[in-house]
Amino acid sequence: MIAFAGLSLFFLFGPTGLTAPVASGSLDAGNVLQSTACEQIAMGVSSSSVVYYTGSSQYIKDNYHWSSSNSQASECSFEPATTQDVGIALRILGQTQTPFGIKSGGHAANAGFSSTSGIQIAMYSFSDVVYDSAAQTATVGTGLVWDDVYTALEQYDVTVVGVKATGVGVGGVALGGGYSLISNQYGLALDNVIAFELVLPNGTVTNITGSTYPDLFFALRGGFNNFGIVTRVTLKTYPQSLIWGGTIAYSQDQWEAVNSAIVNFGANVTDPKASIYNSYSYISGVAAMSTILFYDAPTMPEGIFDEFSSIPDIEKDISTRSYVDLIRSVESNLTSGFRSVFNWVAVEEITMPVLNMIANETLSWGAELEQFSAQAVSYDVIVYLPTLYDHVDSPTAYPPSRSQGYSFIEVYYGWTGSNFDNTMFDAVSASARHMIETLTNNGQDIANVAVYPNSAPPNTGLETMYGDNVPRLQAIKNAVDPNNVMGLTGGWKF
Repeated sequence: MIAFAGLSLFFLFGPTGLTAPVASGSLDAGNVLQSTACEQIAMGVSSSSVVYYTGSSQYIKDNYHWSSSNSQASECSFEPATTQDVGIALRILGQTQTPFGIKSGGHAANAGFSSTSGIQIAMYSFSDVVYDSAAQTATVGTGLVWDDVYTALEQYDVTVVGVKATGVGVGGVALGGGYSLISNQYGLALDNVIAFELVLPNGTVTNITGSTYPDLFFALRGGFNNFGIVTRVTLKTYPQSLIWGGTIAYSQDQWEAVNSAIVNFGANVTDPKASIYNSYSYISGVAAMSTILFYDAPTMPEGIFDEFSSIPDIEKDISTRSYVDLIRSVESNLTSGFRSVFNWVAVEEITMPVLNMIANETLSWGAELEQFSAQAVSYDVIVYLPTLYDHVDSPTAYPPSRSQGYSFIEVYYGWTGSNFDNTMFDAVSASARHMIETLTNNGQDIANVAVYPNSAPPNTGLETMYGDNVPRLQAIKNAVDPNNVMGLTGGWKF
């Protein structure tokens, strides 16, 4: 039996004083039949929240997504400005059984995960960053992208754990994972959330913490939008000075030397302030490699990155700089507009055979998929310490096991022809299976390591991402959303 600490009829009906107000008459049966959900929301919410229709520039912005495979034309878009208005909208959507999408930064790749043909909810108005120096926390709206959060906190010489590239939204990362350049020091983004402002499917607005509602606190850290709409998250902050780092690009003839440097770094560097992120890429017929070097201080310890610096490069952007300046130099929008798919493979140990395998996957799949409109194929190697998952004191929905930290291979394919979607999905899955088989045959015990939900391809099974946590997550979902309102929106569904 699963215990639900703190879950009660509160979540089914909402206590007096916490239930979102609804405009008189806006939800009666006659109105449900006589007007569309778009019109009902427009009539029912406050004047600070706005519904937009086709032809409006704001409608276009609300429906824009980084990946065209996750882009749809909605019936209308809705920008709520208050939690009460979010609650009103959820009630209307539930009563009318209208599909909807929830967009934070719009960086999801899988079709329908944050987009919809129904009502597109865009969280842009939740764009506040409130720093509490006494508590050493920042409360952040889910309508922001992480580089804006880092910028807002820079004046206080602090930062939060988010992502390592520009243009990615707060919502999907805080609710799904968040692997960062500073994760060796502080864990994942979701490990650093101490509170969620949550609008439940019944319209109730509440604050979820480990002490108030421990089951929901567990579920929200990795469980995405299954339990309502999160409007703000409160995160731990950490001191942030200038950092040393940037990107070096190498031509294909230097790959073996760079591979050797990566292996030596993984084997010898245990300083949690140091991080590397290496991308093997095949773009428009050209193979290349780029490496992000990062040290969380204005200067690096002598010798720690010397091997990388000694290899002939084709481009280098390394300096002492602000943390946000480094993040903004790592462009994720270069692949904007492509159809996209990701995959994720764990690695226990970075070795030369492992990196040679990754290089071969990049070159072989890059060449093979060109005929299917592939524009970009990349295999990224993210090196982490075995202590990666040791920075949280209570269980989280993801990862289901924290017994060991891993390094990872993140696979990305970008293409243009929708008629090749299934070909790309099959290819990215075949590549992952081949790498898992090769790693396993080489003695690495990674076959059952959970796949990162934010980098999982379509049709990935829940158990593959959440392991033994699936029954508990399903039970929590059923308790807080018995009418399955959140089943009307996209994403991984419990």
